[in-house]
Amino acid sequence: MKGRAAGVLLPISSLPSKYGIGTLGREAFRFVDRLAMAGQKYWQVLPVGPTSFGDSPYQSFSAFAGNPYFIDLERLIEEGLLSREDVESCDWGSDSSDIDYEKLYNNRFVILHKAYRACDFEHDKEYRKFLKKSRYWLDDYCLYMALKFYFGGREWLAWEKNIRMYHKEAVRHYQKLLSDEINFWKFCQYKFYVQWKKLKKYANSQNIKIIGDIPLYMALDSADVWAHSDLFELDERKKPIHVAGVPPDCFSEDGQLWGNPLYNWKQMKKNGFQWWEERMRSNAALYDVIRIDHFIGIVNYWSVPAGNDTAINGRWKKGPGKKLTDVIKKATAGSEIIAEDLGVVGPNVRKLIEKTGWPGMKILQFAFDGDETNEYLPHNFKTTNCVVYGGTHDNETMVGFFRDKTEKEIKYLKKYFMISEKKQIPLAMLRAGYASIADTAIFQMQDILGLDNSARMNFPSTVGTNWRWRMLPGQFAEEHIKMLHKLCLLYNR
Repeated sequence: MKGRAAGVLLPISSLPSKYGIGTLGREAFRFVDRLAMAGQKYWQVLPVGPTSFGDSPYQSFSAFAGNPYFIDLERLIEEGLLSREDVESCDWGSDSSDIDYEKLYNNRFVILHKAYRACDFEHDKEYRKFLKKSRYWLDDYCLYMALKFYFGGREWLAWEKNIRMYHKEAVRHYQKLLSDEINFWKFCQYKFYVQWKKLKKYANSQNIKIIGDIPLYMALDSADVWAHSDLFELDERKKPIHVAGVPPDCFSEDGQLWGNPLYNWKQMKKNGFQWWEERMRSNAALYDVIRIDHFIGIVNYWSVPAGNDTAINGRWKKGPGKKLTDVIKKATAGSEIIAEDLGVVGPNVRKLIEKTGWPGMKILQFAFDGDETNEYLPHNFKTTNCVVYGGTHDNETMVGFFRDKTEKEIKYLKKYFMISEKKQIPLAMLRAGYASIADTAIFQMQDILGLDNSARMNFPSTVGTNWRWRMLPGQFAEEHIKMLHKLCLLYNR
């Protein structure tokens, strides 16, 4: 990511849409156009995999599959697979700024089944190519999804024993029994990938690169853990032995207990990290740049015995380090990487990042805890090879973050940015990021629009109100485009 540039963080789910959630349709192409007008070079999205309970894109059913919710229904209408009445007769929710995931779950798959029944996709040459390219993961994922619905939506640990244990005879039995439903899930993946390919091609034609985001860990309830259980720390019943999290720190006295099963790195090393190689190659086909979430877990990771209620009783273990980053480099040749190096960053983490040459991250919201030596303050950036963010999807919006700061903190902020009013701080933060030496500056759309915490994307360790914010049609207006364009010109981005 050499050369000065800027971008915007906006999940696909947050795009405007008449049908309950953002998609890969017309509004996505319009957003690309507006990014280009604003002088931006990057569009960063959150993980695009199918989501499970809690709707978090970081807890996906698959490391490879795309989210069927993102399939553009308008395109399916144009292809004659759906009627407009089919689509508009569904209740997608009444609030255009919110995602009602329950209504999506109840309606989206019904509609997609209608499109599937009307489509003769199996005789499509491009579909055959897709099957060939996706053979490592597609059959397992589609069988997994068919089984999940067959068993009433329950996680795979609650399925009938033989198929839960992935016995070959059981796999063959259910492949035959659920063949039609398996083909439906293949249809969904094919449509997602066709639509994604068109969007990416258009973005690239407008000199916009797409930054993808991948979680380090997999959800327990996923096709990958079910079908490749030997690659994870599971016992003979296939239940987790140790789970992921982070230790206690100044933000959380109990640490964070994520609950994801940990990798069996010894077994992964035995087969040359094939799963990781396939995963990264697949992501490199999706994205121009890949941000690896919780990169420090590749070097050392916090291992918590399964069954604990907090992360306190965990301990540090050594990760695969350079052995894995070498595989990632090989698999993603032609794509770039961002190492999310937030958290407990020891010398060994910094050393590996330096060896890879990948940029790390600087978060401006972290810059004002402490004194003038804080490493996240722009004047302390030591290299241009980094990406500066105002905040991430886990942070408050800029307006919300500064709302309740103390008088002393506000006074320091005014002094640092040389401004006179508190309301000027969010724009001053944007300007500081663009003015910094960081090669790349990326800000959330909510912060560009000046929205408060009602537009916050995620509040870690909570369930029920996250991942729901959507941008309204026309909300990314001319005034915002002109402001960003001026900043790009002013600071040579």
